[in-house]
This record gives sequence, structure tokens and C-alpha cells, in this order.
Amino acid sequence: MLKLAGYSYLTERWYLFLLMIRLYFALSPSYIYPDENSQGPEVIAGKVLGYDVNYTWEFTSQSPVRSWFILWISYGPTMSIMRFFACTPKTTSYALRAKMFLLSVCVGDRAIWELSSSIKHRKSHLLMAGSSYVTWTYQMHTFSNSWETLLVLWSMALIRRIIQNKGQSRFRSCLVLGFIFSLGIFNRTTFPAFIFIPSLRLLPHFFQHSRSAVAFVFSFGITSSIAILVDTICYTGSIWGNFNPIITPLNNILYNANTANLAQHGLHPWYLHSLVNFPQLIGPAILLILLQLPFSFRSPLSSELWWNIITALFAIMSLSLFPHQEARFLIPIVPLILCCVRLPSGKKSRKMWLVMWMIFNGFMGMFMGVYHQGGVIPLQMRIPQMVEQGNVYWWKTYSPPVWLLGDKGRNTNLTTIRVFEGDIIDPIKLSATTTTTYLVAPYSSTRLDRYVNMGDEGIRLEEMWWYDRHLNLDDLDFEVDGIWGTVERVWGRRGLILWKVHIVM
Repeated sequence: MLKLAGYSYLTERWYLFLLMIRLYFALSPSYIYPDENSQGPEVIAGKVLGYDVNYTWEFTSQSPVRSWFILWISYGPTMSIMRFFACTPKTTSYALRAKMFLLSVCVGDRAIWELSSSIKHRKSHLLMAGSSYVTWTYQMHTFSNSWETLLVLWSMALIRRIIQNKGQSRFRSCLVLGFIFSLGIFNRTTFPAFIFIPSLRLLPHFFQHSRSAVAFVFSFGITSSIAILVDTICYTGSIWGNFNPIITPLNNILYNANTANLAQHGLHPWYLHSLVNFPQLIGPAILLILLQLPFSFRSPLSSELWWNIITALFAIMSLSLFPHQEARFLIPIVPLILCCVRLPSGKKSRKMWLVMWMIFNGFMGMFMGVYHQGGVIPLQMRIPQMVEQGNVYWWKTYSPPVWLLGDKGRNTNLTTIRVFEGDIIDPIKLSATTTTTYLVAPYSSTRLDRYVNMGDEGIRLEEMWWYDRHLNLDDLDFEVDGIWGTVERVWGRRGLILWKVHIVM
């Protein structure tokens, strides 16, 4: 039996099946949220591949909040290899997704394996985490949250090693832990919320073994200093930054501490994480967690179950203090929570729960991993083949990743218009009178039907390309269409279309 680093679950049939599912979603061109590109691959593609890209406010403000140091580590090597082999943006995009798949398997699953106390628990933990749609979708995308999940898992695994091991291996683990802590903080300032409780386990050890504490502090300090130096050079072009070093985690904290800043991204009630986002991520598992929660606190303080539960609860409460809340902010605690799930003991109740679990993750996996804004990336990749030059307007979709245009981005003027209650006709009509103009819009937008083929108001839309696995939830109108009418329109007319705009004299 094949063994890798001391464990052999890679040959288990159930695990291989879940790997195939994970790989399928990794290579599916869904688009969960623009941040998966704009906060990472987009900006690195501009530096490494020389593409014209869009830099978001995180990089252009006077107090930038995103660390270049982390981005160079995360995406720089992959894109450098792609540049060496002169790969297309499409190939590079798939390479990044394949990398996230391999990291999830080789890094994430190994951490879960180490955090489990027995072979029996290891298999059940890998089964629960591997059968979650969060693993299939979010972890396969280039989110900073996906990297954060891996860093949280390995931080906890290393803490466990340090507490249980003796000798030189413990010293080396402290060095690596300091490095990971620094990466985690410079990657996302939410990292301390996930790692604060597990870190408490280290305090007694550090008091008894000052050499380990020094190794941790030294590694953390060196890594953080290098990160600050790299960020300062990237943002100011100077090593000293006019004696004003760029400390992106500090800038991030100060930015998010201002409610007026968060209002630009959307304000949410304090209970959204607890009552909506967290149940949305783990589905039927929330029922078992709520039933088992009182018994979890009776576990010994040394048990991994107790620490996982406390870590998750503390993270949810901490992140709930900030009024801007998105479900992806919580994905680092999903594997920790799923490792705490104990299936019902009754045969019928266990079977019923497993059916609910499979239906939930199958539905959410297909929605988030395939259909959700699923046409944005394929259509953006298609534009360089179909559009020589001109304006491309996007309506009622997420902002497309500009770097996927490659060198063609210099000739194509991408104008992203997110209009939910306004009109798109006047802008494209004005543009089409002076240059070649295209419109990307969901097929569910019935407002455009009158302009197709026959044309109306001096505008005619000619269909150039259609991608059918695209669902648009930015065009819901329950007041006009009703519940069933809205569902029928959005699902029955799913798809994203590239139209060419013609002026009719």
C-alpha cells in the first residue's frame, strides 16, 4: 500500500473519490467573488507577466492594506514558471487552481491528519472535511481566506507537536511556527482571531522552555521584518520609504476599525456570522454541533475536541465585532468544526443525516463551484479571440479579471458597469456611435430582449458567444416577477452572453 509521510489514506477508495470531486471543482471556471483575483493573481500578473491590470484600493490608497510579500510567495513562483514557458492566461489560471488543489491535499489534509488523535478519528475527520463543499470550492480558489485556512491548520498542528514532542524537533517546530504566524498576520489580519485560543496552550511551555520562546520570537521577528521591507520597497520604491515603513497589517486594522470605511463595502448586523454565514458553510452539520455542544465542554481540557470548539466559538465572536461580514471570512474554522462532528448513533437517524449532508453539499458545490457567475471567466478568456479592439461593457455581473485578457488588455477597453436599478442602453449607445462596442449581460435580463435582432431605440444586439452554465443572482426581482416567476426566469434563462452592439439608422 502506498504510504506518504507516514500515512496511507491516499489509497482509500472513498478518499480517491473525494479527490476527484475536489479536482473537478478546482478546474471548473466558477467565480465566487472578485477578491479571489483582485487581491492576488491580478496584481502579480501585472508585475510578472507585464499585463495591463486593475489595482484595487487595497494597493492604491495612501495606507495600503495588502502585503506584496505574501502575494510574491503565493503566486510569484507559479506565474514565473508560466512566463518561462510562455503560457497563455488561460493555462496560468488553471495552473493556479491546480496549485490550490495540491496544497489542499498535501498541506491541508496532512494537517488534519496530524490534528487527529487516532486512526479511526483521522479517517472520519478527512471524510467530513473532504466531503464539504467549502473544501471543493472556496479552498480550490485563490482567496486569501483559502491560504489562511492552511496557515491556521498548520499552526494548530505545530502547536500540538511542540506540546507533545521533546528535543530538537520541538525547537525546529517553534522556528517554523514563528514563520507561519508572521505569514498569517501579513496575509489577513483576521488570523489572530483563529489562532489566539490555540496559542494559549503554548504559554506554559514557553515559560518552562525559554529557548523555544526565543526561537519563536526570532523567527516571527525576522519574517515580519522581511515582509515590511519588501512591502516598503514595492509601495515606495525605496528601502527606507522616506523613513515611513509600510506595515500593511497595521494599516488594515486601522482601516477596518473605522465603520465609515466598512460602510463602503456593506454593513451587516452583528449576528450575521452566527445565524447565517456559519450555518451556510456547514449546513446539516450545525444540527449535530448544537446537540453535541453541551457535551463538548465536558471533554478534558487537553482534548483536541475541546480546543477546536473553543477556537471556533472565539473566532466567530471576534469577527462578529466587525460590521462587515462575509461567509468566506469563516472558512478557516470549517475543517476544525467538521472534525468535531459525531454522527448519530441510530442507524436510521445516521442514514437520514448522511442523505441531508450529501444533498446539501452536492447542491452548494454545483452552485458555488460551477454555476455561480460561472460564465465570467470563460467569456473573459474568449474575448481576446473575438474582440480586436473596442469597448466591452459588463452589466449585472461580477467585475471580470482583467489579467485574463493577457496582452490583448492593452487594446480592449473594459468598462465594468454594475447597474442593478439603472439602464445600460444609453452608455452602450453613446459608445457604439464612436467605436466598436460589446455588451456582456446575463440572458435572464429580459430588458434586453427588445434589442435583439430586430433592434429598438436605434440599438440592435447581435449574439456573438453564449456560455450556459452561468447563474445571475444580481437580477432578482420578487416584487415584479413573484417568487416562482423569478426562479423560472433566473434558472430557465441561465447563461451569459456576449453581444455586439449595432447602431440602427
